Amino acid sequence: MSTKKSDAIKFLDKIIGEPVSFGATLQAIRLSDEMTQAEMAKKLGITNAHLSQLERGHKFVSPERALSFAKKLGYPPKVFISLSLQDQLQRAGIKFKVSLEAA
Repeated sequence: MSTKKSDAIKFLDKIIGEPVSFGATLQAIRLSDEMTQAEMAKKLGITNAHLSQLERGHKFVSPERALSFAKKLGYPPKVFISLSLQDQLQRAGIKFKVSLEAA
């Protein structure tokens, strides 16, 4: 894991006061890497508005999209997919915790 990536994880640990979500993770990575929303949105191939909605938890991504974002940002797909699925469970009010294993 690169220094930037470990910095992002440390930053996320600082904001853990709210439930860890896909959007909060994207925001932590973006801020740790000192990227603007416009820069990150371009890297992910989405609009600034869409990124803003993701970061605020107003929109969610599919596991397939989470995989795509992980690849584009250079992070482990397992983390992004787990967070995507966890968001879906939380939104549905299902009180389970996601744990993934490679097939």
